[in-house]
Amino acid sequence: MNLITLLSLSALILIAAYFIYGKYVFKKFKLDNKNITPSHQYSDGIDYIPSKPIVVLGHHFASIAGAGPIVGPIIALTFGWIPAVIWILIGGIFFGAVHDLGSMAASLKNQGKSIGVIIQNNIGYRGKQLFILFSFSTLILIIGVFADIIAKTFVSNPGVASASLLFIILAVLFGFVSKAVGDKKLAFILISVIGIVLMYYFVYLGMQFPIVLDYQTWIYILLAYAFIASVTPMSMLLQPRDYLNSFLLYGLIIAAVIGVFIANPTIVMDNDIHFTSENLGYIFPVLFVTIACGAISGFHSLVASGTTSKQIDKESDAKIVGFGGMLIESFLAIIAVAAVVVLSRAEYLEKIDTLGPVPLFANGLGNIISSLGISEGFGIGFVALTVSAFALTTLDTCTRLARFTFQEYFEDVKNPIGVKLAKNRYLSTSIVIVLSVLLLTSGGFSVLWPIFGSANQLLAALALLAISVYLIRQKTNATFVLIPMFFMFTVTLTSLALFAWKNFQNQGYILTGIAVILFILSLALILLAGKSLRKETSLKS
Repeated sequence: MNLITLLSLSALILIAAYFIYGKYVFKKFKLDNKNITPSHQYSDGIDYIPSKPIVVLGHHFASIAGAGPIVGPIIALTFGWIPAVIWILIGGIFFGAVHDLGSMAASLKNQGKSIGVIIQNNIGYRGKQLFILFSFSTLILIIGVFADIIAKTFVSNPGVASASLLFIILAVLFGFVSKAVGDKKLAFILISVIGIVLMYYFVYLGMQFPIVLDYQTWIYILLAYAFIASVTPMSMLLQPRDYLNSFLLYGLIIAAVIGVFIANPTIVMDNDIHFTSENLGYIFPVLFVTIACGAISGFHSLVASGTTSKQIDKESDAKIVGFGGMLIESFLAIIAVAAVVVLSRAEYLEKIDTLGPVPLFANGLGNIISSLGISEGFGIGFVALTVSAFALTTLDTCTRLARFTFQEYFEDVKNPIGVKLAKNRYLSTSIVIVLSVLLLTSGGFSVLWPIFGSANQLLAALALLAISVYLIRQKTNATFVLIPMFFMFTVTLTSLALFAWKNFQNQGYILTGIAVILFILSLALILLAGKSLRKETSLKS
């Protein structure tokens, strides 16, 4: 098989899924433009801002993508490219897109609040507190890890740092001009074209004027930026930056597709399915934990119900943003696979160990893009810069999400301190940044990161649990959510059990303890959900 066939079939399947299954799922959530969305009902110019669907899609896609749909699929190729592609397509359509749209829809029906509040409204207060503590801890871990990754990238490639700084300045200017333009469509299209052209020019300009700073300095600059991005109005910085950045990734996808059609490379990697990996373990459950973004990722539920739902202008926009955004990410994951399967299995195993997944992706895709007539070096640099830009998007979005979850935890606390923590975005963001600094300086994130894959998929299972209970209480057949939920709980619990046992044998007692705690947390929330449904059934009977 050649890559043209792989990309064409994948694109046709994903497009058909959007129009057929996406329509079915959208109807199940009973979304209607007659309903007032939270962005209008609670409009505050800071977090709740009704926005154009293309702008919200840009923010959402940029936030959920990051490096996840690239890193996960490339690592999972150790089991073979065929199971990786099958899980990306099936997982993206029937699991991830349902999970993302469901999280968004439930949030739209619950004042634009997060999955934690949806759990409180449908399962109980104790369930909300447990979920928020877990999701907040996960977000702090992500902030620490991505700050570390980006700082190291900026140190090793100062040109990327310069381009990223120029992107931020451009985003602020775009935000101000966009606000002045308002609802004038032609004017918005014009400034979008100008903004996109400038953004691509800044890719070149950044490489000419690199900013050279040490690792520690970049850490503090990045976290200071994350603080500002968390407390300023969405329309001033975060939203326009994500919107413009999304065109980097759209451009990457388009360039990759055109490059594949011109170069017409064949798949060199063998078609064998490898059920075990010396480094990773068994294909079940590891494949489904390793490929998260691109198939289904719990982090998406935090974005969909955290920042995105507060920007949806009308409920019908949720389909293209939630369901469509996930399927675009699935196609990006297919491109990540395509960039690597041009290698033999022996070459892949050698390079994944020596280079790592992101440089391997950049090298492979850069080579394909060079068929457009640009130098291979520029193509590789462009791919690497795009991945770095989206890592920065994940950092600032996570900081804002951590602030939301922290505030929601204290919403029902009536003492003066709790009220201040729930209301003051500056104070709550400061606490998020301080905790992130402590995690970074202690080096704890490097110890905790190995369990992130399981924790992330546990988030997905819990989000699906909350959505299922919400639908059941609305008297809606929830089978299309329950099946993915049961599968994700099976994957997560199996993964946590194996992870705990492996670390116990290796005397890694801290990670063993965390895995056991997460296992118990998931069981506790399942029991609370069952209790809530039984109570409702008994009251109505």
